[in-house]
Amino acid sequence: MNTSALTLMVVTMLTVTSITLYFFWLVLKTPPRQEPDSYVDNDDELR
Repeated sequence: MNTSALTLMVVTMLTVTSITLYFFWLVLKTPPRQEPDSYVDNDDELR
């Protein structure tokens, strides 16, 4: 494998890994949505 191919492979792998880690970090840091705990809390909503 020549130098340019190895460089391209390493840069591509680092880019994909960085993007994956960034979105995984966003998922971990996003606070949970406030949703009703039971059906009793949903009685006032129209269906």
